[in-house]
Amino acid sequence: MISINNLSVEFSAKSLFDNINYVINPRDKIALVGKNGAGKSTMLKIIAGLQRPTSGSVAVPQGVTIGYLPQQMVLEDTLTVKEEVRKAFSHIDAMQAELDAMSAELAERTDYESEGYHALIDRMTALTEQVAMSGSDNCEAEMEKTLMGLGFVRTDFDRPTSEFSGGWRMRIELAKLLLQRPDVLLLDEPTNHLDIESIQWLESFLSTKAKAVVLVSHDRAFIDNVTNRTIEISLGKIYDYAVNYSHFVELRRERIEQQMRAYQNQQKQIADTEQFIERFRYKATKAVQVQSRMKQLAKIERIEVDEVDTSRLSLRFPPAPRSGDFPLILEDVGKAYGDHRVFDGCTFTIRRGEKVAFVGKNGEGKSTLVKCIMGEIPFTGHLKVGHNVKIGYFAQNQAQLLDGDITVFDTIDRVAVGDIRLKIRDILGAFMFGGEASDKKVKVLSGGEKTRLAMIRLLLEPVNLLILDEPTNHLDMKTKDILKQAIRDFDGTVIVVSHDREFLDGLVTKVYEFGGGRVRECLGGIYEFLEKKRIASLQELERNRPAPAPKAEKKAASAPAANVPAAPAAAEKPAQRLSYAEQRERDKAIKKAQKRVEDAETEITRLEGEIASIEAAIAAGDTAPDIYDRHAAATKALENAMSLWELAGMELEELKERYSLG
Repeated sequence: MISINNLSVEFSAKSLFDNINYVINPRDKIALVGKNGAGKSTMLKIIAGLQRPTSGSVAVPQGVTIGYLPQQMVLEDTLTVKEEVRKAFSHIDAMQAELDAMSAELAERTDYESEGYHALIDRMTALTEQVAMSGSDNCEAEMEKTLMGLGFVRTDFDRPTSEFSGGWRMRIELAKLLLQRPDVLLLDEPTNHLDIESIQWLESFLSTKAKAVVLVSHDRAFIDNVTNRTIEISLGKIYDYAVNYSHFVELRRERIEQQMRAYQNQQKQIADTEQFIERFRYKATKAVQVQSRMKQLAKIERIEVDEVDTSRLSLRFPPAPRSGDFPLILEDVGKAYGDHRVFDGCTFTIRRGEKVAFVGKNGEGKSTLVKCIMGEIPFTGHLKVGHNVKIGYFAQNQAQLLDGDITVFDTIDRVAVGDIRLKIRDILGAFMFGGEASDKKVKVLSGGEKTRLAMIRLLLEPVNLLILDEPTNHLDMKTKDILKQAIRDFDGTVIVVSHDREFLDGLVTKVYEFGGGRVRECLGGIYEFLEKKRIASLQELERNRPAPAPKAEKKAASAPAANVPAAPAAAEKPAQRLSYAEQRERDKAIKKAQKRVEDAETEITRLEGEIASIEAAIAAGDTAPDIYDRHAAATKALENAMSLWELAGMELEELKERYSLG
């Protein structure tokens, strides 16, 4: 479909790509991988037509559409969320406007036998078919389903986009892109601003509904679940594997081993040749042989071993001073901003040495609770930091808080005290900031380099409670693996706020889920938590009533911790505090949502009956000229009704969750 031909790119006389060739096929799901700076984002920009290569070309057939989501973009803030996302269907609106104009023209014309009249009818027929194929009748349902899949709630639809953070506005752009259904989707780190549930929804969408996809991501679980092909950019070349990322890693290891053996053999051959030349250079009787060996040496095409990393990132947290048995105890902790309750009734205890995860949708209070623990914001309830607890805190925006106008060395020198100042160069070298890199200004560093630099500051003082808020953002896979191992080896207590499932897998033994104004405790790792959540959701759908799973989890979770008050009582408090007016409002909202579900089910039953009767007529030999059009229209209407039913069901579940009925 899209052909990349002899592509070369040079920056400041340095070759980024060297004569690259490959093809993107219609159903390919490609992971574009390589170390930071290899040119992955540049490749996407060139395919999208936003950047020109030094030489070579990208051949895009006529009619093939490309959608591109960059890591950062300039966003407009003049419309509501729904109005902005509605732009995804602007091409359908344009076709409909053209149809309306032609209909008006047709009504005024009387030259029924002219060529122009027949040409107009042909154009209208073709355009009508295009509009029908585009699924314009289903636009509203698809738009709402996509927005809700990406984490928005129905009350967000009419809010101005200017009220949302940069991360949420990127979700709006992603929704627009997905709804356009381009032939090729180019996605540069699409999961950076998504929570676990939204990432899982996006995985499903890309796997089942998207056409060709080329994506750059450091989320290993995400690219493993989405892609079926991996293209690695290494030393200006590409290596194309028809497998997902996990299989690629194994094949790449074999390739590097083969290259290394070939490289070592060639180095021995070169050394032997150079030794012969040096030994007989000045002997007249060997002049011909020496000249021959020199020509032979010049013709050798030197073998390069891909990305042999001679630098070693050495990450180890200092030994943790012993703290009390319970570094953190929370009893009925809550936080609200005005009338907006972020969470309430938060009660749990974290024991010394535990490694736990805070997960949940963005905006549900994970970072807010961390700020409560750090004493940065006021809260209700009781929060006790245990005896001799020393907290090391890595904030979500830690890398952005660095002073960009000073050097890497000065950044560490300003916070180091005592004898540690004598070892700053050694520490920086261990974090791949050795030599000239330590004299770079912070503002020229990549996102991953800034994160590493911020991590060094965290290591300068021994702590026994690590709180890491999205520590893997901008880190490549190798650095994430090293950080994960360092946290595993750390003998203190750890709280990790993250949406990276692969990073959390095997690292944490307890998960706290934030959602609906509550914090639920789930014993086990991240995948055990996700499996329990999936089963609970299925039970809720099957029974069409609140699932008991959360209560069971609460009961099981509270049993081992004798000092922790019973969690269910804390969770029920918000519902008990509802005033009479609030209860009436709740009952009214839930009743309306249930009515929408019932109406959608009634419409589905009616349409299924209509389709069945049309199919029976076709089977009986009915040859009415519009029978197939009626069948297509009824089928399309059924799809729309099913989407509306799904949305109504999601809204009903959301209301029940919000009012603690689950």
